[in-house]
Amino acid sequence: MDALFEVVLFLAIAILGAALARRLGVLSPILLVVIGLVLSFVPGFPQVRLDPELVLTGILPPLLYVAALETSVPAFRYNLRSILLLAVGLVIFTAMVVGLVVYALLPGVPLAVCLALGAVVAPPDAVAATAVARRIGLPRRVVTILEGESLINDATALVLLRVATAAAVGSAVGIGDVGTEILVSAGGGIVVGVVGIAVFGCLHRRVRDPILDNALSLITPFAVVLLAEALHTSGIVAVVVTGLALGHRMPVLMSAASRLQMNAFWRLAKFLLEGLVFLLVGLQLREVVTGLDTPGPILVGVTAVVLATVFFTRFLWVFPATYLARLVPSARRRDPLPPSGFPIVISWAGMRGVVTLAAVLALPMTLADGMSYPRELFVWLAFAVIVASLVLQGATLPWLARRLRLPPDDPVQDALSAAGVQQQAGRAAREHLDRLADTAPPAVVERLRELIDQRNNSAWERLGGDEQETPSEAYGRLRQEMIDVERQVFRSARDEGRIPEEVLVRAYRDLDLEESLLRRGSAG
Repeated sequence: MDALFEVVLFLAIAILGAALARRLGVLSPILLVVIGLVLSFVPGFPQVRLDPELVLTGILPPLLYVAALETSVPAFRYNLRSILLLAVGLVIFTAMVVGLVVYALLPGVPLAVCLALGAVVAPPDAVAATAVARRIGLPRRVVTILEGESLINDATALVLLRVATAAAVGSAVGIGDVGTEILVSAGGGIVVGVVGIAVFGCLHRRVRDPILDNALSLITPFAVVLLAEALHTSGIVAVVVTGLALGHRMPVLMSAASRLQMNAFWRLAKFLLEGLVFLLVGLQLREVVTGLDTPGPILVGVTAVVLATVFFTRFLWVFPATYLARLVPSARRRDPLPPSGFPIVISWAGMRGVVTLAAVLALPMTLADGMSYPRELFVWLAFAVIVASLVLQGATLPWLARRLRLPPDDPVQDALSAAGVQQQAGRAAREHLDRLADTAPPAVVERLRELIDQRNNSAWERLGGDEQETPSEAYGRLRQEMIDVERQVFRSARDEGRIPEEVLVRAYRDLDLEESLLRRGSAG
């Protein structure tokens, strides 16, 4: 009962914190971390110690899976060079630099465990990147690069962590062992991901019940990760590969009802998991501080240097990676030089999160030959990087993006592209309707032709100015008021006993679906 109470309590705080963040106009991840930090010192408040295995196999897979489902595969492929430079190159560079800096500051600690700490703090968090980048309205390409980086970089960091930890506890590790570990982990993860695509793609294609379809979607990330872990490969890579492919093929794998229900389910799951993750990160502060026994001046100095190193290594990597790569003519022709604000924002958008905390908690208690090291200090350094990056970078990123005046995505161009494709789709639908015209009453055929014209006109109306209400907007406003009146009539009939509850439920379901379509259309 106590465990259930704590779960309900944490969920309630996460929900209220997210609502308060929206009211205050701040990013909910930042506010939830701060709330967790404060609550961690409230006497009697439940304390939860994050289990690294639970985070890496229970919380991270569904969040990565839904992020991969929402990622555009063509955009991911177009930006693959930039994504790999960040997700692989930058993670390795950060791990090496941070490891060497910590080794210089703490010369009594073996280099291998210092490099393990570098691997822990190297990857920006998938949850933080997705939660922050989309909500502040960054240009679409920047969001794609940041999300693509966050989908892959955890796998790179965890491979480095595994190798560095093995060396720290006394195992002989050579260049060949590192190469083998990378090949087995990443390559095996890709193979497991392909298996997940084949199995769950086939199941989704055969299942037509929306409930069963969504149940399959729920177990997909866990099944893929468990298989990958059983084969000692990267579960993160496997989940990302599966999610990217299934998300790209979702329109032909699932029915419309299944897709609508799945979208609603994953939005709720993502909202709750993200809120819990950031709240739980903040709640770890008291335990982290309690275990510290490092003298204050040394603690402050090492923390400041590590934070500065983590922040500045990203700048040192991103700018050369952005500009030097375009010295190659083929790369410059394919991908013109972006505005100068792009690498600045990407450099500053390096928020760390729960993966860093889970990884540092997985560090060994003792090293080779029973040698000890300041593990509590390493946990504190990782925690400091998480909180500083979320609060400092996350809070100032919207201001920085506005200050740099990044060129926004052109809504007119989006509307023009959508209208052109809608016109093409309408033409194809009308031609198909003409071939089927003899199989239905003329009035029905004419009504469907009017519907096609209405959808085409609505798409072109979005290109107009905002000075006056368009016909489609007027239709939506009036139809919304009509739906409200219809609901009231059905509800009164149910209360008076003229219709059973089942009739009311069916009527409300149809009206709710129509209202959701109206709202989606008005949102553009």
